[in-house]
This record gives sequence, structure tokens and C-alpha cells, in this order.
Amino acid sequence: MNNTRFATAIHIMTLLAKSPQDWLTSEWMAGSINVNPVVVRKEISVLREAGLIISRQGKEGGSQLSRNADSITISEIYSAVKNTEVLGKKNQNPNPACNVGKEINEHLNGLFIETDKLVVDFLGNKTLKEFSEQFS
Repeated sequence: MNNTRFATAIHIMTLLAKSPQDWLTSEWMAGSINVNPVVVRKEISVLREAGLIISRQGKEGGSQLSRNADSITISEIYSAVKNTEVLGKKNQNPNPACNVGKEINEHLNGLFIETDKLVVDFLGNKTLKEFSEQFS
């Protein structure tokens, strides 16, 4: 992933883990991340759809984790916001007349799948609680 979605999502989730009893607003979280609240609301929507957070509207509204931070893995957060392969994108139009070009994407698929599995497995061994405990 060559964007900031994962970093933004993990930041949101860490803030929520550090304040498990509080309903944090997107405006407050945006201040910590130093982004527009719209960016935070977009990621909150994705994280809520993945079942990682709950939200409520109104004056006392905000977001909280849907379950304890020790039962949420970093790989769950990664999977919720992942929108590209770890290794990037494949060329969709290689030259079919070239010996390499006509088969490159077929062979790249295996690399992409293996790499993604390594990342998910690695992150699956780490909990949000462990990650959030790094912060004072």
C-alpha cells in the first residue's frame, strides 16, 4: 500500500484503544492525526463496516472500539483498509507477443499472494493492545 490509509486507521484505532470508555469525535481524532475530519470519518466508516468500531450520533456522539483492544489484531485493521497489493499494481497490458510479457502477470500472482499472506500472518500476531501500549 503506497497511501496513508493504514497509518490513518491504526492511528484512529490506537486513539480509541487508549480511551476505551470515551466516545471520541472525528474532529478530535483529526486533530491528533492532523488531517481533515472528513478523512477520519471515511476511515471510521470502513472500520465500522469491518466490525472494529461502533459509533453514535449526536451531542454525546463519537466512536469506540467494538471489543477489547487485546482481541483486535493489526491484521484485521490492515485487511479492513487494504486497497492495493503490498507489491503494488501489475501492468495490465504487457506485450502478448513477448515471451515474458505474455506470462508475467500469471507468475506475479503467486508473488503477490505469498507476500500478502506473509504480511497478514505477521500482523495477525500483534494485537491493538500491544501496539497501543507503546504510547505513554
